[in-house]
Amino acid sequence: MDCERCQCQHEDKHSAILYTLLSQNLSHSPPHQRCLCHQRWTVCLRTPHITCQAASDVLVKTISFMKNLPSFHLLPRGDQLLLLDSCWVPLFLLGLVQETVTFEVMETPAPSMLEKILLDGQSKRQEPEWTQPMLAAVQWLQCSLNTFWSLDLSPKEYAYLKGAVLFNPDVPGLTASLHIESLQREAERALQEVVRILHPEDQDRFALILLITSTLKSIPPALITDLFFRPIIGNADIVELIVDMLYEITSWQPAPSPHVAL
Repeated sequence: MDCERCQCQHEDKHSAILYTLLSQNLSHSPPHQRCLCHQRWTVCLRTPHITCQAASDVLVKTISFMKNLPSFHLLPRGDQLLLLDSCWVPLFLLGLVQETVTFEVMETPAPSMLEKILLDGQSKRQEPEWTQPMLAAVQWLQCSLNTFWSLDLSPKEYAYLKGAVLFNPDVPGLTASLHIESLQREAERALQEVVRILHPEDQDRFALILLITSTLKSIPPALITDLFFRPIIGNADIVELIVDMLYEITSWQPAPSPHVAL
C-alpha cells in the first residue's frame, strides 16, 4: 500500500491517534507499519457458519436468562421491551465472553467484474443491503472482549453482573424506574459480596468489573447485528426477532446456571 497517497494523513488527527493506540494492542502487523488505511477496510467473519451459530446459541441463552428472572417477568411489559431494546447488546457480549466465543475477520471480498456487470442494472431497483463492519470497530470490540477475558469472572459474578446490566433505571420511558433502580442496586450489592468472598485480596476488582462493563455498553447494536446476525437474518429487524424469542419460545431449556435471587 502506498502510504504517501494515504488519505488518513489528511483526516481527523484525533481519530488517527485513537486508531494508532487501538492498533498497538490488537494488531499483529509489523511495528513499522503506520498507515491506517487498513483500519477502514470493511470486514466479515472468516468462518460465518461456525461463528454465527455460536452467536445464535449465546443470544438464545441471553434471552432465556432475561425470561427466567422472576423480577424481570413481573415488570410491566412496556418496561420489559424498553430494557430488552437497551440492554440486549451488552448482555449478549457478556454471554460471548462467558461462553468463550472467539472469532476472526477478513477483508470483505470485492465483487468481480462479471458480478458488477450483471448486478449493475438491478442495484438501482433493489433495497440497499446492510453495511459491512469496519475493521477498526471490530478491533475495538475484540479489545473489549479480551479485557473481560482477562478478569476471569466466575459464573456467579457473570450472573449478578448481567442482572446489574439488565435492570438499568436510566432507560428513557420506564414506568417503574424506581423499582428497576432498586433491582440494579440489589444485583450490584450481590456482585460486590461475591467479589469480596472470591477475591478478598483484590480491593479494586468490583470497581474494575463495572468500569470494563461500561465499555460493552458503548458497542453499537448495528455492529453486533451486522457482524454476527446479518448473515442469518438478512434485512430482518433483530430486535423484533428477540422480542419473539422472549415471548414465544417456551420449549428451550437453558443450561443450569447459578440462581440469581432478584
